[in-house]
Amino acid sequence: MTSAPDRLLRRLEWRLGRRLDGRLQGAYRTVWHGTGLDFTDLRAYTAEDDVRHIDWNVTARLDEPFVRQYTEDRELTAWLVVDRSASMRFGPGDQGKESVAAELSVSLARLVSRGGNRVGAILFDNDAQRVVPPRGGRDQILRIAGELMKPARGGTGRTTDLARMLTFAAATTKQRRSLIFVVSDFIGDPGWEKPLAMLTHRHEVVVVRVVDPAELELPDVGLVLVEDAETGEQLLVDTGDPLLRRRLAEEVDGRESLITTAMRRAGVAAHRVTTDADLLGTLVSMTHGSGRVRR
Repeated sequence: MTSAPDRLLRRLEWRLGRRLDGRLQGAYRTVWHGTGLDFTDLRAYTAEDDVRHIDWNVTARLDEPFVRQYTEDRELTAWLVVDRSASMRFGPGDQGKESVAAELSVSLARLVSRGGNRVGAILFDNDAQRVVPPRGGRDQILRIAGELMKPARGGTGRTTDLARMLTFAAATTKQRRSLIFVVSDFIGDPGWEKPLAMLTHRHEVVVVRVVDPAELELPDVGLVLVEDAETGEQLLVDTGDPLLRRRLAEEVDGRESLITTAMRRAGVAAHRVTTDADLLGTLVSMTHGSGRVRR
């Protein structure tokens, strides 16, 4: 009898399988392969270079910018940093944010682990964190899937400490430069921008924001009792009220603008994924659209 993690992985492989491999057309190898780097040489800076590779000591001595050149390691180490807070449990069953985040995480683990690359996972909520050390192979993907299928330990009552999540991720992954996927709705306490930027100083970071369409546009379904997943606070609202809908739309636009700006300033490749999106198309878009963002 197969286990639940094995059934999940088999289902995803059946849904994606060769269709994903064919659609990528080598983009995985050029974008996500060989994130580990070894220093080899110095050369003059050009406009296309990553400013993080500038050697400031040499630049100061020669009064001309120089960058460090690196060669790629053959082996890639990747981490999945998955938000397991209360707000991620929004949405119905398999279409809820938590379920979609789990499917995306397992699919990314399968994709990155090709060629013997290692994948680890950090599952975070305010009350507990679980770490799966990076390893290769199918058993490792099943191990990560099994952890993602376990109930989250945290309850309601507090907003997510995103800064602590990112700081914990930085401390856990400090031994080796890695590719890090942060899978979260980014609903929580403010102040996460600096920890995210610090994470990008050492690692290649890809943010996957999982959102429910109802969080972007309020459905017009009359009177409903809504509950804040993070705090447990409940409120009866009229979803057809024009003033309420306009105010909520303005709040959503403002929040999305702030998050987008913060991601860009941190130099992060950020992808917003709605829970009703096609998984195959999402992964292909992420792969072709990833890469360092110019600040």
